[in-house]
Amino acid sequence: MSRNDASHAVLSDAEELGHEARAGHEDHAMLKLWLRMLASTTQIEAEIRRRLRERFGISLARFDYMAQLYRYEDGLKMRVLSRYLMVTGGNVTGLTDELEREGMVARAPSPDDRRAWIVSLTPEGRSAFEAMANEHEQWILEMFSGLDMKTVKQMYNQLGLLRVHVMRGDGAGEEGQA
Repeated sequence: MSRNDASHAVLSDAEELGHEARAGHEDHAMLKLWLRMLASTTQIEAEIRRRLRERFGISLARFDYMAQLYRYEDGLKMRVLSRYLMVTGGNVTGLTDELEREGMVARAPSPDDRRAWIVSLTPEGRSAFEAMANEHEQWILEMFSGLDMKTVKQMYNQLGLLRVHVMRGDGAGEEGQA
């Protein structure tokens, strides 16, 4: 991080810097950007985890699980839910068992695949998730309130381009690019 970086005065020690503490002033700007993005994401995620736990007694994994089901009123096959959440089938089964015991989700056999189960939010689960999602959205708005809308849109678009670039493997294996 450079000395003239506006955040330097606030993020002065290694604990506050998080992942950014790995970068030195001589490191490439893209490496510094990557570490700043990683540190920001980690910090925001930790705060969301803390707030979900304190306010609702729920983990981020359970919140994400319920968020996926909320988008599909007819439910999802557990295999599809696992793919959307990018976790193993065992993780989805464990969360499903817990949330089913609590009355938040229901599991039904798939009409077109005897080996598959379809999971959906119960009315109680849908209502509980809506309350959590509303607060979650406010937390995100609060955390990003230091950025103006023009900056938010620019960052969103630029990160989208970055994702496409990485997904396509553009530039993979190229060395020496400044």
